[in-house]
Amino acid sequence: MGSVIGKAMDDNMKKQQEFMLETQRLTMERQIHMQNQMRERMMAMQIAGARDMFLWFASFYAISTPAMIVGAAKMQSKAPLAPILPLTFLVAYQYDMAYYSKIERIRAEADRIMDDEQGLLCIPHGVPTMQSIEAARLKQKDKERLLGNDIWM
Repeated sequence: MGSVIGKAMDDNMKKQQEFMLETQRLTMERQIHMQNQMRERMMAMQIAGARDMFLWFASFYAISTPAMIVGAAKMQSKAPLAPILPLTFLVAYQYDMAYYSKIERIRAEADRIMDDEQGLLCIPHGVPTMQSIEAARLKQKDKERLLGNDIWM
């Protein structure tokens, strides 16, 4: 009789472990999808911000460039035309970021860096471990305790 109960308990435990593994897998998949959706939303916000900034830069450029040309003609000097060149680059860069392929080129470069230059991506002291986090927590706790009992009170 004991072996029947023991076998039933083993089967039950095995089912529990399988259930827990499946639950963990589903949780991880959901977290990955959620993080990806958040990344996509953040990218959409950045693109929308770049497009809005382009409209402002382009409006400023469209108003200031004719004014600089008229000013240069009235003053009979080329000095008022000097800002046109940097403004042209600024507007072109913002247009490229907002409406063209700059983001695709940035993504391609990021892929290349991740493939070919992994060393650039390493964080100082490596990835935090549970031990390093716990040690930092205990150190902070000791520091707070010392400050609480010290003459600084």
